[in-house]
Amino acid sequence: MLPSEKYRQPSAGAVLGALHEITERHGYLQAEAVVEAATDLGIPLSQIFSAATFYSSFSHTPPGQHKLQVCEGTACYVRGAAELLENLIAELGVQPDETTQDLLFTLKSVRCVGSCGLAPVVRVGEKTYGRLEPADLMEILEMYRSDKQIEVDQ
Repeated sequence: MLPSEKYRQPSAGAVLGALHEITERHGYLQAEAVVEAATDLGIPLSQIFSAATFYSSFSHTPPGQHKLQVCEGTACYVRGAAELLENLIAELGVQPDETTQDLLFTLKSVRCVGSCGLAPVVRVGEKTYGRLEPADLMEILEMYRSDKQIEVDQ
């Protein structure tokens, strides 16, 4: 015998789909939107938050205007990515997966960006900066802080 309609739960796909949609709309899982999704899906808030906190791809805080990705794939790591990441942590005052207080930068450590020939690599948004030395980071950050982004062909 099937349970009554009111006890049926939507599929995990519906929950994840709703979380992805919220992320696309807001850039992160805005609390009010998550509560609304739970209501719309007819599930307990704890169930949707359980899914939201289980998957590391979901962010629970607003993202920075610029996403900094430090590649830590093998080629980048061997060529100094760890030092680049350490310098960015010190300069920005945040750890990977955190956003600066001014909401300008979100720092990410990623496994590979597919630019091994340019190692070590840092991506800012869709721009890739390669063959970097720690001193290059300050110039890159200043471009984005002053919003004077220039094409850097490295």
